[in-house]
Amino acid sequence: MLDTSARLLKLLSLLQAHREWSGPELSERLGVTTRTIRKDVERLRSLGYPVHATPGVAGGYRLGAGAALPPLLLDDEEAVAVAVGLGRAAGGGVEGIEESSVRALAKLEQVLPSRLRRRVGALNAYTVQIPGKAPSVPPDLLTTIANAARDRERLRFDYTGHDGAETVRDVEPYRLVHRRGRWYLVGYDVDRRDWRTFRVDRLRARIPAGPRFAPRELPADGDVASYVERGVTTAAWPHRGTVLLHAPVERVRSLGFGDGLEVEPVGPDRCVLTLGSDDLHGMAVWVGFLDVDFEVLDPPELAEAVRRLAERYGRAVSGRRGTPA
Repeated sequence: MLDTSARLLKLLSLLQAHREWSGPELSERLGVTTRTIRKDVERLRSLGYPVHATPGVAGGYRLGAGAALPPLLLDDEEAVAVAVGLGRAAGGGVEGIEESSVRALAKLEQVLPSRLRRRVGALNAYTVQIPGKAPSVPPDLLTTIANAARDRERLRFDYTGHDGAETVRDVEPYRLVHRRGRWYLVGYDVDRRDWRTFRVDRLRARIPAGPRFAPRELPADGDVASYVERGVTTAAWPHRGTVLLHAPVERVRSLGFGDGLEVEPVGPDRCVLTLGSDDLHGMAVWVGFLDVDFEVLDPPELAEAVRRLAERYGRAVSGRRGTPA
């Protein structure tokens, strides 16, 4: 049988790892009576751990939130994960979190066993992090969104679109996605009756949150990361176009022209590509980089840009000189 100190640490580890335990479950795990479990819970409470107990058959023990943060028990892999995460957080991305991350990392490294310090040190020494230029967001905004998603509460916020237009949105929040330095909210827009992706740095939450909602099936068969990747690849551009590529979708996706291409197969050797750009001429040039035959589906202005580009290339190889288009 474990001695009292070791048993308390094991009990604390169990409470931190699982949301709720019944008395018999803890008794079986620790090899003691339920009466001993009750005494150990009282000892933890005296040390500042807010252990809540619910009586009855369906009751049990649960570690709650306290006024102060008590010591946490982490296994080796959890300790390394936290240390690496703090190191990355110190590089920015969330407003005002850099200094706090450095302080927390220093405290954690001070108590890490030497074998774990070496692992964390190696990861930090041989990993290069390139700071992003994306705008940071306040941590309380992220927690507000996350709490609303967890509690299934609609979120109302003021939103500034990429065109500068200000709107008020009523959204069922589902996921926060961090992509290349930017935070995105994936939610169901109640007024527009469709899924939308919002940049978190462009929204200002209105408090309190709205009514509760019943969960919906996530878009893209639950692959939220791919949904956001495809959306931000094209949605923010002022010009969008659709072209039919005479090539299998697997070949197009393997060309290495960036992640998140919005491409769908329409047969064994053809696919439709949707893309965005700052200008139609640049879009026409980019499609040419794919080195496959294609047809412009829309808009007509893109077809005209491709025609002008083709005429310019034709003059370049024919020796004919004329008035540039």
